[in-house]
Amino acid sequence: MSQSDEIPKTAQITPYQFVEIYFEQAQLGVEDLILVLINSKGSETYNNSLAAINMFYEEYHEYKEKFFVHSIDGMGYNSIYGVPVIQAIEMRNNGSTAKEIVDFLSNIIPQREIFFGIFNLKYAAKSGRIPTAAAFVGQLMKIKPIMRIFDRVIKTAAKCIGEKNLFKKMIELTKQEMEPNTPYEIIYARDTDCIEEFRELIVQELGYEPSAVYQTGAAVAANAGPRVVGVSFIRKS
Repeated sequence: MSQSDEIPKTAQITPYQFVEIYFEQAQLGVEDLILVLINSKGSETYNNSLAAINMFYEEYHEYKEKFFVHSIDGMGYNSIYGVPVIQAIEMRNNGSTAKEIVDFLSNIIPQREIFFGIFNLKYAAKSGRIPTAAAFVGQLMKIKPIMRIFDRVIKTAAKCIGEKNLFKKMIELTKQEMEPNTPYEIIYARDTDCIEEFRELIVQELGYEPSAVYQTGAAVAANAGPRVVGVSFIRKS
């Protein structure tokens, strides 16, 4: 991304592709297939997965009472639902039922929230997320926006001048929104230089270490660029 004038393109999974996935899993003997899919307001992937269920049963009647699909709207991107999915896998490995896992995911995912800072506006301009002229002016003024993802919506939460202010503001917003004393994760794209400084600041403010540090997914990085830092957490109830 840093060396090319083009940015990666993302594409939804079609209903026909989902039917192929369902058939493959049914043939393997899977009884309950749990899908956690990208934000339904940002992609048709989730809706396509639902449409594909009826298509599958129409084509493969023999699996009507043998194979069940549980499709869950991830309500964001992998930084929202990634940790719950890992927890769901642990539940499966420990003997939880499909219903218990689906209930867990359906309850926890809507509580998840993210703030992430964008260091370079040119990628958002390339993807059409913001006008090129606005990105150019923003770069000249060293504006660093903080984006918020919650309840299927991504929007600008704040605008800062300079990286130091970006980190401080993101931590301030996190403290306001996060359920106290609950786990949180630091997210990044490709550039890891900014992670340690941000980690030190947020640990100082919250008083405890993040539960994980991991990369955000392609859908966010394709629009935000290779240099991103953020925090994901459980929102106050």
